[in-house]
Amino acid sequence: MGKSTNALWLLGAMFAWSIGLHFKVEAAAPSSLDINARLKLLNKPAVKTIKSEDGDIIDCVDIYKQPAFDHPALKDHKIQMAPSFIPESKNSKANKSEGVAAKSVISQIWHKSGNCPNGTIPIRRIRRQDLVRVASLKQFGTKPPSRFNLSFIPNVTTDNITMTASDNRSVRNAALLATMGYNYIGAQADINLWNPNVDLPDDFTTAQMWLKAGGGPTFESVEAGWVVNPKLYGDKQSRLFAYWTKDAYKTTGCFDLTCSGFVQTGTQVALGAALGPYSSEQGPQYVVNVGIFWDKSTGNWWLKVGNNIPIGYWPATLFDALSHSAILVEWGGEVFSSELRKAPHTATAMGSGDDASGLYGNAAFIQNLRIMDYSLTLKYPDFVSTVADEPYCYSALNYIKGYGVEPVFYFGGEGRRPPYCP
Repeated sequence: MGKSTNALWLLGAMFAWSIGLHFKVEAAAPSSLDINARLKLLNKPAVKTIKSEDGDIIDCVDIYKQPAFDHPALKDHKIQMAPSFIPESKNSKANKSEGVAAKSVISQIWHKSGNCPNGTIPIRRIRRQDLVRVASLKQFGTKPPSRFNLSFIPNVTTDNITMTASDNRSVRNAALLATMGYNYIGAQADINLWNPNVDLPDDFTTAQMWLKAGGGPTFESVEAGWVVNPKLYGDKQSRLFAYWTKDAYKTTGCFDLTCSGFVQTGTQVALGAALGPYSSEQGPQYVVNVGIFWDKSTGNWWLKVGNNIPIGYWPATLFDALSHSAILVEWGGEVFSSELRKAPHTATAMGSGDDASGLYGNAAFIQNLRIMDYSLTLKYPDFVSTVADEPYCYSALNYIKGYGVEPVFYFGGEGRRPPYCP
């Protein structure tokens, strides 16, 4: 298959995966009885409780009693306490990595108030007010379902791709860099940390990476990065998150540990807890290193942050297509809102809130992007392409400083900005 076919195939896949259509769900508000039952299910008995100065409560829960094991497929699961290996990035002389200046950070405020003992994992406690904010308990901790009437059919002989599209009522908007291929078994990057504005109560905004497999309306995905999600977390802090789905967000998966599935093993990092410090305009820039890797000895997908700190993993039994590799890796930002592609548009920002053209010190960036295949070596992708669903609202730019210098990916925007994004 030639590069032109790969390019067309990639574009078709990215458009297919980047169009999420809204389903209006009518549901009665959860009853007090239902909320109590859900809280009991979500919040496992704590060995130790830590009250963070930012208002979070961190429960140190016995590692064998965490929410993951409520999943039917994990009843007899044996915990993998550590990944078999964590790869190290190697830069080739032909593609020298010269990223912009930034400090790596994986600081969480709750650590100022204590740490979890060995044999336990830190879990951010879900409280009654968190569940009251959702229209349905089934929607708690989830992204809206993604569906698309868009198909792409690659033909290796004629290099033709057929695409059809109909509905455009999207509640998802992305600006991203993507690569498509075969047998990706890992990826990582340094994601610039900001604290963008969220306009509407149901809106949220992310900066993240995705590894996907499958296709059509039932793609599978493992994801991680930072998010500002007031409806889920109750405030507008930028927080570390992890997410998974087996069916394009329809009925499976969730943020963090708000459903069963993800197995946490590390004691240093709490999913859903706030990160800091934030980057500032023309000021110091901070990044969070995020990596997701497939463990060949178990088939589990491991999540690590910072200086190779393993957080835990998504067990292989959760997936079908992702049980051995991913075919699409994406890095960038995402905004969820019911007021996308409308006038007035939502003013929820992506990244720093500045356009990608603002570059370093203004726009959010992702650098040191790496993929890993069965060679077990981290490397910059051979082929990448940018996608921006609404480029006048949220833009994407893979900026190349000069020949032989590795690109830095910039993305973001402020949302509503008349007359460009009315």
